[in-house]
Amino acid sequence: MSIKVGDYEVKRGLLYTKTHEWAKVDGDEVVVGVTDYAQKSLHEIVFVEVPQVGKQVKKGDVISAIESTKAVSEVYSPVDGVIVKVNEALKDMPELVNKDPYGDGWIAVIKATHIPKEELFTDEAYAEFLRSEVLKSS
Repeated sequence: MSIKVGDYEVKRGLLYTKTHEWAKVDGDEVVVGVTDYAQKSLHEIVFVEVPQVGKQVKKGDVISAIESTKAVSEVYSPVDGVIVKVNEALKDMPELVNKDPYGDGWIAVIKATHIPKEELFTDEAYAEFLRSEVLKSS
């Protein structure tokens, strides 16, 4: 299930950031990717810099960069922890982020030491953020 905001999909059951990353929390493991809004804003993605396994990260640290025909965008960690897994498929198929941002287009799994849930949006709150912050400017 998802929430539609204009042309964008907000997947239910995930947490979101103001910089348009999503986080799927499963115990202390957090799968991270970019939102439908982010991938559509970038247009055709041609390269994804896959993060390094074992890298320590803090919330707000850059963990990846996504290059499209339009721009380069950084991906920020929504949590504190250690990167334990990366989506190697993105090296050969960066377009997975466009095709399936909430599924096969995930970027990394972080073993979290701190999940600042109070600083992250719920699906409903992110949908409202998109409505108020993003769609008002279009």
